[in-house]
Amino acid sequence: MTSLPPPAAELSADEARRIALRAQGFLGAADRRAGVRGVLRHLGAVQLDTISVLARSHELIPYARLGAVGRKTVEDAYWSGGQSFEYWSHAACILPVEEWPHFAFRRRAYRSRPHWNHELPDGAYEQVIKQLRAEGPLTATDLGGAKNKGEWWDWSASKVAVERALMYGEVVCTERRGWKRVYDLAERAIPNALLHDDLDDVECLRRLVRLAGQSLGVGTRADIADYHRLKGEQFDAVVADSGLVPVTVQGWSKPAWADPAALATEPRGRHRTTLLSPFDSLVWERARTERIFGFTHRLEAYVPKPKRIHGYFAMPLLSGGRLIGRVDPAREGRTLVAKQVSLDSPKAVQPMAQALLEAAEWVGCDAVRVERAGSPQEAAALTSALAT
Repeated sequence: MTSLPPPAAELSADEARRIALRAQGFLGAADRRAGVRGVLRHLGAVQLDTISVLARSHELIPYARLGAVGRKTVEDAYWSGGQSFEYWSHAACILPVEEWPHFAFRRRAYRSRPHWNHELPDGAYEQVIKQLRAEGPLTATDLGGAKNKGEWWDWSASKVAVERALMYGEVVCTERRGWKRVYDLAERAIPNALLHDDLDDVECLRRLVRLAGQSLGVGTRADIADYHRLKGEQFDAVVADSGLVPVTVQGWSKPAWADPAALATEPRGRHRTTLLSPFDSLVWERARTERIFGFTHRLEAYVPKPKRIHGYFAMPLLSGGRLIGRVDPAREGRTLVAKQVSLDSPKAVQPMAQALLEAAEWVGCDAVRVERAGSPQEAAALTSALAT
């Protein structure tokens, strides 16, 4: 690891928590004029996922920060006007289009090694590029089908080819249509001024480390590297020149770095009360969530049902700058069902009721039903709060 200069500041655990909340858009008045695109640029990456309960995760991210933004407004903000592209960051993420040059290091890495052990027939890659050039934006189905007749991972040659072209940067995913990727040539989708791989790896990494530090406010080496899924040694190579400053945080066992702008003013303002997607960047790194909030969070969608503790898609409840409970939601017609509710204390009942009612209204439900809670008394208290 890199040798550390003396820390610029010592933060209390509470100060670090508030800095993180402000950096992620949960403390202080949201910039509603900047809207969804402002949230995307502020966060630097919005993770995509196939699961849809209340809504898909990329819709839940701006909702949690801005409130009841129309879902069509959210989709249009992401995909219209060439403002963003999808690429591999923390996972599959929507990214601001101006960050295209800074992922040149990853495109080069993908080009330099084989992928998936999928063999491509001669000419399959070239045929996909030729078809996109001739016909414009297409889905994998349009390109000849996404799968062969086997299991879901048994991709067709055209699907393998277009995904490889996506990783190489010759093709861009410009939107999701019915959850299918829509591919186009990068030369059409990315503005000319941004369409280059001129930046060397060091410059790309320096930029992404700085952006991750700004989006987190304060974080450890692992926190900041994980934001765009960089390696620890990549972080080490550039952090000294990234603009981030070393800090110590009381109770944190490892060194940390902070965005100097985050240290310049005391984080204050209005706290959001909201439900969070499990894929929200505030909580997507489990160790960081435990360290900052004392809250153990795990997505259980891929855990066998008998072994689940909090439910399939448990959404943490944020209120007053704390994580104070969670709910596993579902929809039955126009009813939002709280299938399983877990609250840290009786004080969490009213914030959970508020969050559930607001979420229900946002997705077009006009009723909320509590199915199960930590105790019959807790379920009754929440049901009563929902009715008032």
